[in-house]
Amino acid sequence: MTLKTASVLAFERKLDPSDALFFAGTWDGRNDSSVWPPVEIKVKSVRGTISNRLKTKDQDAAKLDAAIENPNLQKVDVAALPSQADTLKVVFTLRVLSGTGQPSACNDADYQKKLLDTVGGYVGTNGFGELARRYASNLANARFLWRNRVGAETVEVQVAHLVGGQARNTWSFDALSFSLRDFAAPPQSAAALDELAKLISDGLAGQGHVLLQVTAYVRVGAGQEVFPSQELILDKGRSDKSKTLYAVDGTAGLHSQKVGNAIRTIDTWYPEVDELGPIAVEPYGSVTTRGKAYRQPRKSDDFYSLLDNWIIKDKVPATEQQHFVIATLIRGGVFGEAG
Repeated sequence: MTLKTASVLAFERKLDPSDALFFAGTWDGRNDSSVWPPVEIKVKSVRGTISNRLKTKDQDAAKLDAAIENPNLQKVDVAALPSQADTLKVVFTLRVLSGTGQPSACNDADYQKKLLDTVGGYVGTNGFGELARRYASNLANARFLWRNRVGAETVEVQVAHLVGGQARNTWSFDALSFSLRDFAAPPQSAAALDELAKLISDGLAGQGHVLLQVTAYVRVGAGQEVFPSQELILDKGRSDKSKTLYAVDGTAGLHSQKVGNAIRTIDTWYPEVDELGPIAVEPYGSVTTRGKAYRQPRKSDDFYSLLDNWIIKDKVPATEQQHFVIATLIRGGVFGEAG
């Protein structure tokens, strides 16, 4: 019987972050940050100017002057540190789950057996060490801060392994000493990063329950603006604001999806890596800010081509591409055969 891709095939994510919440305080008060107040979203009413690119028919001087006379009035959400606080605290938790390669839904028992055997072969040969080290690096380098990392004077990341609600181990990293272009650890942080990577690897392998609490302290300056996630408002008619920021019970924060995207930004195995550096693990290597998919089916380096060749045709990919396939399974998603 010829093996075929299951028409129903889905995987749950194995790295499960919470939303990241924002708090404000002073750099010297980091040891007492449990009492820091939350960063709140405020609304500003502003008058903007006409700055968008004009159509050719609107570029004559009279029409432009007339357009500028019409005020561009807007209400926008903003988030900023209080005037007496110079440090942003960003905190979230991360669960590391076992069962990579075990589908949450699969309607073909033969395919599922072959898939589990293949993933088991990968784990037996490579383990989760390489992937875990990259995930750990993206915690240590504070990639999850996104725009809040840019221009910061100092960024300290503390990662605690929680057992019974208490920190069993805690690692501290100088995030700005790490590069975002590779996963090499600075000498002073190498041992701590190895320990954190080993813990994540053990969690993925099912050798223990792993719950991490990640806390970043970002010294940006008193009163400076900070950048939570922006909400996508599908029904513009129901909102009178041109920008709406994300908050949880009044506390500004980052979407868990945005945090997860940063943690899985480990793909350096695609052809144009020298141009962009690591990208998030996605089936087609999609980078929305570039409007480009860096893993194309016609080049057979997308997830589906690699997985089908590996499972169906027994064409074992290069080790680097095996890492990518397993990282995509850890990401999770619905990957069944197209109808």
